[in-house]
Formats: sequence, C-alpha cells, structure tokens
Amino acid sequence: MRKSGYRTVFHIYLIFFLAMLGAILAASGLLFLLITVRRPDGSLARSNWPQTFAGEFREEIMFDGGAVRVSREGIRLLRDNGVGLQILDSSGADIANYQKPELARETYSRADLLRLSRDGRWEDEETTAFIGSVTEEGEEYLYILYVPVNISKVTMYLNGERFAGGKAVILPVLGCLFLAVVISGLLYGILTTRAMRQVIISVGDVSARSYLPVQKRGVFRDLYSSLNGLDEQIRASDRLKEQTDRMREEWIANITHDLKTPLSPIRGYAEVLLEDGGENEAQVRQYAGIVLKNASYMECLIDDLKLTYQLENGMLPLRAVEGDVVRFLRELAIDILNAPDYEERTIRFEAGQESVRYPFDPTLFERAFRNLVINAFVHGNEDTEVTLRVWDSDGELRIEVADNGAGMGPEACEHLFDRYYRGADTGQKTEGTGLGLAIAKGMIELHGGTISVASAPGAGSVFRIVFPHA
Repeated sequence: MRKSGYRTVFHIYLIFFLAMLGAILAASGLLFLLITVRRPDGSLARSNWPQTFAGEFREEIMFDGGAVRVSREGIRLLRDNGVGLQILDSSGADIANYQKPELARETYSRADLLRLSRDGRWEDEETTAFIGSVTEEGEEYLYILYVPVNISKVTMYLNGERFAGGKAVILPVLGCLFLAVVISGLLYGILTTRAMRQVIISVGDVSARSYLPVQKRGVFRDLYSSLNGLDEQIRASDRLKEQTDRMREEWIANITHDLKTPLSPIRGYAEVLLEDGGENEAQVRQYAGIVLKNASYMECLIDDLKLTYQLENGMLPLRAVEGDVVRFLRELAIDILNAPDYEERTIRFEAGQESVRYPFDPTLFERAFRNLVINAFVHGNEDTEVTLRVWDSDGELRIEVADNGAGMGPEACEHLFDRYYRGADTGQKTEGTGLGLAIAKGMIELHGGTISVASAPGAGSVFRIVFPHA
C-alpha cells in the first residue's frame, strides 16, 4: 500500500507538473505569436520591425536641388519588402511616391496624419502605415511607409524607476512562484493519495461485506455516496440470494417428497398386479386408474420443471397467431368446468366486447390462464368462485382473473410470482410445484404483457393482466 501511495503521489505530481508546463508553453507560444510578424519574403521578424524600418528609412531619402528622390538601396528595400512609400511636403501634399497603395490619398490634413499615425490604417486590415519625418534646409518633410502586414499599435508607459528596480527582483519572484507551485502540487498529491487510500480500503470493505456507511465531505463525497449505495444494493442482493436459496432448498425437499408420493402407490399397485393380477377386472381397472393418475401427476411436475428452465433461458418458442381472445377464454372456462375435479365449481365470464382480436400463442395462453384459474380453486374452498373479465380499453387488452377466496397478505403478494413459492397459508394442504404462477407470469411476459395481483385477507384476489396493442 505504501509503494502504491508513493506511485500515486508521483503520478498526481507529474500530471500537475505537466499541466503547469503545458500552460507555460502555451503562454510562451502565444507570446511568440504576438511579438513576431512574417515578412513578405516569408521570414519571421519581431513585430516592431516595421517601426524600426520606418525610422531607419529616412537615411534613404535624398534632396537634389530641391527635388526629392529615394536612393537605389531604398528602392531595393521597398521592392524586396513590398512596402509602399509616399513623401509629403509641409502642406501634406504628395510630392513623390513608390508602390503607393490605392487607398493612399493625394493630400493629407493634420487630422488625417494624426489618425493615420495613431491607428496605422484607413480601411485595409492587411496594410499598416508608419509615418516618419526628415528635415532639409529647415523645412520638414513627412514620409509614409505602407507595410503589407497587420500590426496593432500599442503604446505602454511604465514607471522608469520601479521598472528598473523590478528587473532585479523579477527572477527571484518567479523562482518563488515556481517553488510554491511545486510544493502545493506535492501537498495536493499527498492529500489526494490519503483520500484514495481510504477509498481503496472502503472498496475492500464493501467486497468483504464489512463496510460501514460513512458521511464524507469534500471532493470525494459523491464517491462515498456511491459506495454507500453500492453496499446497500449488495446487502439487499445477498438477502435476496439467501432467501432464494432457502426457498430453493425448501422446494427441492417438497418436490422430492411430491415425486416420491405418487411413486409409492404406483410401485405398490404394480407389485399387486404383478403378483396375482387382481381379483377381478374391476379391481384391475381401479388399480390401473390409480397408477395412471399418479403417473400423470409426476408428468405435470416434470413438465413444470421443463417450462421453468425454458422460460428462464429464453428457449420457449412463441408461435403467435391472431385470434379472438374473448372466444378463447370462454372456451377455456368451459373446458376447465368439464373436468371432473372442477365440474362442481363456478366460473363467471364477463366481456366488454363481443370480440377482441389479438395475436397470441394458443398453447401458452391456455397454460397461463389455466394455471391462474386452477390456482384460485386449489387455494380456495368449495364455495370459491372465479370471475374472468376481458375487455379492450385505450389500445390495451385487459384481462382479470378474480376470486372470492380467503385472500393473501402483503408478504404473500410480494413473493407470489417467485419460483418455488408454494401458495398462501389457507389452512389446507399446500399442493402444486410452486412454479405455476411463475410459469404463468413468464408466458404472459413472453407475449409482451404484464401481470399484477391485488389481494387482502378475507377479500379474495384479483390478477390483472395487460397486453399492449402493437
């Protein structure tokens, strides 16, 4: 951990130093761009080059018998640098020129010259004017050089005494500033490393399930808030896993018992038939019926296990065809009531429309709604009635399976669709595999629908199923 901390300090310090170095380089690059200018021949020069050129150019202006001319060297300098020239007399009139730009005037007033000297241009942003003067026999002549570069004229006035003294202390001040930046970066790295070490310890505590939620302030408060939330989610997941494992273990014990229960009469009656073949044909038929009933029960158990695996792994194919849901559910209710076990029961059927068309898989639909109806009968008493309602509302297919049974408490409602959950405590023998409602829910969701339950002790239960229309 200590070596890791040193590496973290070094990395943070290196990043801090590189950032500072980058800022210095960027500032130096910007300063270089500001104090340099590209000449017409492509070479770089300091941005005061035009001003220096204008000041030295007076040596190239000559007078011969009252006439003004430019030396050959001056002409070469003007031509090589692409600079235009105007020479003015004392009244501001143009008396000589060379490569004069189109924006140049023939006569300049004092106000024009003052503005041109101050701003350096009239309109052309790519040409800057510099004014100089030369004296001949007591008469002053002005000359204007038009340099083909964009130069901003800035005048700065400094306190000479303080500036001279400041030059002696500027390097120590810069050195102190640099040292302060280095020390502050090092301190920041140490503090950040300590905070990161605490975060690493907290992450390890979360993994070891020994984390204690903390309230932290500062730059890492959001991180600690996320760790607190992560720890809460992990603990909730652990509780859910423990509960699921416990339910699975209970279910395995129950399903093992349920599989052994039908095997006992199957084995017993098979042995009787094997030994003496039965006393008469009626008895043989009775024994065979018991064997078939128990074998059918075992087949249902195995079928539920298979369906659960297919739904959990997305392996159950959906073969949906458009059909009349109202007619399908009405026929399903009649089919359930025709079964010997439920012929004395009551199923009420209510439909909001005569016909509701919807694409569904008839096999899966039958299994899902058969499970819901029979579940109400199994966990109810002999007087329990089931009501099937179906209607189309606001572009949604809605189905309700309601009963007037004993109802359930909030905890039972919460776990009712969990795998391995074996019904509510109704005071009767708990039957079934604990997978019927989970299978029904999976098949409904496979069709893109949702299912929910509303129930209260003594008030019955209502299963609400909603399928959105495409």
